[in-house]
Amino acid sequence: MRHRIATSGFKAPSERTLGKERRSVAFAELLAAAGLALSTIVAVTAVSVGIARADVVGNVIDNEGSLFTVALVLGLVFIAMGGLSVLPTRRHPRH
Repeated sequence: MRHRIATSGFKAPSERTLGKERRSVAFAELLAAAGLALSTIVAVTAVSVGIARADVVGNVIDNEGSLFTVALVLGLVFIAMGGLSVLPTRRHPRH
């Protein structure tokens, strides 16, 4: 039967203290955090460039301005409804 793994990732098992591995574990965590940060920056840049090149809003407004206005108003209404649903309400105590 297989043993259950209590933790995952770069952390050592709780029953074993780290000796010389402490530096390599810290380096691996630093490397993973830097990789995630770099990947996020690359993804944001790619999406920003794609949005800038698309110019979708200008094309939609030129052809069908009234349809764009209706879609924009409906989008704002949905956003407002979602924001209102998050607000806390009075809760009556349960009996």
